[in-house]
Amino acid sequence: MSHLNMPDPTVTSRPASVAKSVRTYFGPSLIGRVVARIVILLLLVGFALLFLYPFVWLVSASLKPRSDVFDNKLIPDTIKWSNYREVWSQLPLLHWMFNSVSIAFLAASFVAVSSSIVAFGFAYFRFPLRNTLFGIVLGTMMLPTSVTMIPTYLIWKNLGFLNTWVPLFGSNLFGSAFYIFLQRQFFLGLPRDLFEAARLDGASYWGLFWRIAMPLAKPSFIIVFLFEFQAAWNNLQGSLIYLNGGTAKGFTVPLGISYAMTKYAPGNGGQGDYQFVMVAALVVTVPLLLLFAVGQRYFIEGVATQGRKG
Repeated sequence: MSHLNMPDPTVTSRPASVAKSVRTYFGPSLIGRVVARIVILLLLVGFALLFLYPFVWLVSASLKPRSDVFDNKLIPDTIKWSNYREVWSQLPLLHWMFNSVSIAFLAASFVAVSSSIVAFGFAYFRFPLRNTLFGIVLGTMMLPTSVTMIPTYLIWKNLGFLNTWVPLFGSNLFGSAFYIFLQRQFFLGLPRDLFEAARLDGASYWGLFWRIAMPLAKPSFIIVFLFEFQAAWNNLQGSLIYLNGGTAKGFTVPLGISYAMTKYAPGNGGQGDYQFVMVAALVVTVPLLLLFAVGQRYFIEGVATQGRKG
């Protein structure tokens, strides 16, 4: 009986040996994964703070009095909320924002539609020298802006469009090589059977593009729109060339900010009221922030679509 009641040493030691084996197998790798994740999170937080610092500095500078704008303190000693009220009487900020929003919307709409049409032609149709022509289109991206700047200016001057919005969005009617390439890649990922079936049902070529290709390629279309909207919004060079001869109310946001920097410079008779420049620079970022917040999911959807095609 005593022999039957004695515990089996192999049975009692088995759980301990199993637990030891589990710790030995999973311990180092689990710890390594946790450490790696902590390091990655710290790096992400560090880079996020690095990129957020200029924006936080701008917010802080916009709340400071004139004498403290450039003291590099993130927490102002004196908070002056009146800067946000006075800036509207100091600068024609609403005019600048209206001009920039209008020009950016027209430029983004025109280039998104025109580039999509050209891209669909390269993706769907089969014709001689198609790849050669597409290579020429891509080759235009190699031309520096400085090479075409003067000929483009002379064209708009002879057409009588100086000091108007037209030069800032008119060239987008003919598409963009980069956006054509981007849209073409999306169109190539669409099943060709959809278009062949639509042709059998009597759809026109325009119907293939507008009713089939465009709805399916909506993420890429919106990405192109957002990219060009941002580019047109920040286009200081074009505004300097084509709008600098008009009044301050006709300026765009980048040209207006440059004008404000010159206006308040002590060397030009100003009083150094750069706090108004900081407020203006902060206010004009709001439309882009809202636009990208709305379009963020389309970036993710576009990347996911490209990944599935790969």
